[in-house]
Amino acid sequence: MKTPRHLPADVAKAAGLPEASARPQASAQPATPARLLVKVCGMRDAAALAEVAVLTPDFLGFIFAPASPRFVGEALAPELVQALPASIWKVGVFVNETTETIVTTAERFGLAAVQLHGQETPAQCEELSEAGLLVMKAFSVGKAVDFTALLPYVPHCDFFLFDTKGAAPGGNGAVFDWDLLKSYNLPVPYFLAGGLGLEHAPELADLRLPGLVGVDLNSGFETAPGVKDATRVGQMLKALRPIVT
Repeated sequence: MKTPRHLPADVAKAAGLPEASARPQASAQPATPARLLVKVCGMRDAAALAEVAVLTPDFLGFIFAPASPRFVGEALAPELVQALPASIWKVGVFVNETTETIVTTAERFGLAAVQLHGQETPAQCEELSEAGLLVMKAFSVGKAVDFTALLPYVPHCDFFLFDTKGAAPGGNGAVFDWDLLKSYNLPVPYFLAGGLGLEHAPELADLRLPGLVGVDLNSGFETAPGVKDATRVGQMLKALRPIVT
């Protein structure tokens, strides 16, 4: 299992990933993680952002797709995002956007990572990786997963993200059958997304799937689109981080 080249060593260790300098073995799976990495996505409210940032999730996601009800637009000043603690990775979520626009937006908001939630090609993932961004490619899951279709993305992505297939590219608020990932055998670690809520905390805390290193929290922790309930987020973090008091 390969380690994202831009990921700090302490975050990689928490996820059970090998040292970035170690040569990955094609058949190797990650060690059992000390905890799941947590990404809180769809942030667009300044007050909620401040409250959630205090909880120090590993990643905070900001959606730059105009069709999304969580579209950042003019809701957040770039300076607010730039000022977030350096320990929190800032992720920009894009859907079928040009590389130039993504890189420009990343520079404006101080993003270190991008999540691609459309029909982006392996070539574009390579371009963004070469631009110095951590690349997370999302794939929608219905009743089956064709892992061979992901092979061209393997050399150019730091993470994959599996979300529930629905009417929108993401944020559909539904859970897919996680058992579909039991046969995952690619070297790219991935995040689990799709309708996750507090009710899933016990199962997620004990979940062991090949390649799973993190979870993506979104609509299940909102009081309104883009407005996260910091209390519920904190409860989820506590459940997934048993070693943290």
